[in-house]
Amino acid sequence: MRPITGRLAARLPLLVLLLCLAALAPPLRAQEDGSLLPVTQAYRLSADTSVPGTLKLHWEIAPDYYLYRGRMKFKPADGVTLGAPAFPDGEKHHDEYLGDVETYHHAIDASVPYTVAPGTRRLRLGVQFQGCHEVDPKICYPPHTEQLDLPLPAAGAAAGGGSLGAALRNLGATHGSTGGDAPLPAEQAFKLEALAQDRQHLLLRWTMPPGYYLYRDQTKLRLRGAEGLALTPQWPAGTRKDDPHFGGVTVYFGELDLPVVVGGDLAGRSHLALDASFQGCQDGGLCYPMMTRALDVELGTAAPAIGTPTAATPAAPPAAAQGPLQTSLWLALLLALGGGLVLNLMPCVLPVLSIKAVGLLESGESPARARTHAIAYTAGVLLSFVVLGLSILALRSAGHALGWGTQLQQPLLVGVLALVMLAVGLSMSGLVQFGASLGNTGAGLATRGGIAGDFFTGVLAVVVASPCTAPFMGSALAYAFAAPAVHALLVFVALGIGLALPFLLVGFVPSLARRLPRPGRWMETLKQLLAFPMYLTAAWLAWVLANQRGADAVGLLLVAAVFMALTLWWFERSRGRGSLVRAPLLLALLATLAPLYGLSQLPSPVRAAQADNGVVAYSPEKLAGLRAAGTPVFVDMTADWCVTCKANEHTVLDTAAFRTLLQRTGAVYMKGDWTDVDPTIATFLEHYHSPGVPLYVVFPRGGGEGRKLPTVLTAGLVEKALTEAAR
Repeated sequence: MRPITGRLAARLPLLVLLLCLAALAPPLRAQEDGSLLPVTQAYRLSADTSVPGTLKLHWEIAPDYYLYRGRMKFKPADGVTLGAPAFPDGEKHHDEYLGDVETYHHAIDASVPYTVAPGTRRLRLGVQFQGCHEVDPKICYPPHTEQLDLPLPAAGAAAGGGSLGAALRNLGATHGSTGGDAPLPAEQAFKLEALAQDRQHLLLRWTMPPGYYLYRDQTKLRLRGAEGLALTPQWPAGTRKDDPHFGGVTVYFGELDLPVVVGGDLAGRSHLALDASFQGCQDGGLCYPMMTRALDVELGTAAPAIGTPTAATPAAPPAAAQGPLQTSLWLALLLALGGGLVLNLMPCVLPVLSIKAVGLLESGESPARARTHAIAYTAGVLLSFVVLGLSILALRSAGHALGWGTQLQQPLLVGVLALVMLAVGLSMSGLVQFGASLGNTGAGLATRGGIAGDFFTGVLAVVVASPCTAPFMGSALAYAFAAPAVHALLVFVALGIGLALPFLLVGFVPSLARRLPRPGRWMETLKQLLAFPMYLTAAWLAWVLANQRGADAVGLLLVAAVFMALTLWWFERSRGRGSLVRAPLLLALLATLAPLYGLSQLPSPVRAAQADNGVVAYSPEKLAGLRAAGTPVFVDMTADWCVTCKANEHTVLDTAAFRTLLQRTGAVYMKGDWTDVDPTIATFLEHYHSPGVPLYVVFPRGGGEGRKLPTVLTAGLVEKALTEAAR
């Protein structure tokens, strides 16, 4: 069940922006001054759809007011696809808070191409804009959205989705469409952004979901209004494909980073106007007609220009790390195997491994039984990794931001895991003995003997492993999230083999098995002792839940835990009795589930925009402002459920030595909290090919590319990176 708080989480970046603007504006009493116009009178918007396929917009701007070009966004309704909006050049100047901006006074005319689904008779979309009053009282309005519902001319309705659909169908017919999943809108299938690495070198990045590819030879670049300048793309190696229409071609899957050299005299130029034309296809499906995106690349700040038809995409970071597909498949598999092996030593997995350790010790007297334990446990691990990999790939192909560990962003799952850990601990303490009657519960399956118990111990190990990112895992997962589906699944299988490898070796290497202690009465004491890591894990999950949904969530979890204890107590009391005596078990179980349902409905609290001890909360605007001011920045993307993140904070980032280092280098510590869903942080992670958190990026003082650090930090590594960034 997906919590209904997703809408609030999706609006979190907008709420943070509103808080920032409110802090920068004069006191509220100034906004109540009678000299200020209502936003709809300060900026009068009119729209026209008389030209089929083109929406014309006109703003009348009152004297002493202006609009920001970069704050204009368009959100189409279902069945409507928008192209790249066309705006006139605005007045360029440097804003104290927003950096380099373009503004409009008096009036502005813009146009937005559109297509609509067949049979659509009205054009519906939201138009968002923001502006300010530039004389006393100087205030900025919050972003304002007007919903447009306009009639379409008959020709426009027919030409919209019909012409695009016909083009797709015709091209698809020539490319052997297999009738698979419906193709995504072009803007989602082929995301394009551009940035200036320096004044002579650009970087264009196309991002495509799994199953989509871009033609190299159908890609053309052209500069507008730049006589005497030339572009030379430096094409990376792609994938050879036998295309039924174009013959043997080179294509790119996943993500394409294209360096472009700008030749000629750039003296006096602050930006380049670039048109990128390209064509791509859905693998085994339809091909798109030629697409053209207009980009405006700032040369001075290396700020990214997003080549998408709307301004709704959060600003991407100014530089990216090396693309994940630069890694070969064999290297990715080796890294995954090593990462899975190291994962056994991470604190998130150790509690569950204690269950497996007891099982191995109990099987010490029988090599055949040890092999059975190892095979069943490995099967549970591998199947869980495959299911996890398929889920991530499916959701990412649908445009959702999902990475390693993001299932713990769902409070309901966190609550259920806390109860499972508590139940496993009670079983290991000897307070309850699960049998076949509770064999369908996670705790019962994990603590049962035999093949079923070993299998579900493997499943549970994978579930609780997700808060940790071991060394080597980051590069392997980044490759998996960008690679073709088959390669990605091989990476997840290699992770599973690495996690299960120690138990496979004990089960199949007799010399190792003989080194295990012999079973005895002492094992009952060990089993009871190992129950306490389970209780600590449940307590940690309750803390995560408190940070996600507050004290009410913890209260509901405690109520559910009490009813679960009642269920287990009655289960033990009624063991061996008739069905009538055991009937109240169902009522107690339902009473356990009721608080969990309430937990899933809790809204997400609005988090503070500024953390303690001078830590700056992440936002693309703040990062761009700091970089424009020449300030080195240490960006930390973290989450409360990320055990690796918390370990790095304890050993390196929350220390007096790190705070002294920040003062010495003049760097700013910027933190992004991904405990809950946040599309802005998801965009940053995707830009740096990170499969999840932690992600650490150091931006140098004089601009240039950010340096991505390893997931496991040391004080020496951080000191070296910040010292170099401060030069």
